[in-house]
Amino acid sequence: MKITVDEGKCCGAGQCVLIAPEVFDQRDEDGIVILLDAEPPADRHPSVDEAASVCPAAAIELREDA
Repeated sequence: MKITVDEGKCCGAGQCVLIAPEVFDQRDEDGIVILLDAEPPADRHPSVDEAASVCPAAAIELREDA
């Protein structure tokens, strides 16, 4: 799995951080997403999938490895 985030779309809701704190964080000044791990291990994929699906701004894009 490879993760990309579109900071321009991010609205700072923080749902991704609550669901997958090992993979996502937020900037202190404005709450915009920070990607901590662009290629997380397989055991984190379910939480990353959930985080992407609940993102209100659809700022998280997931690609499966070939």
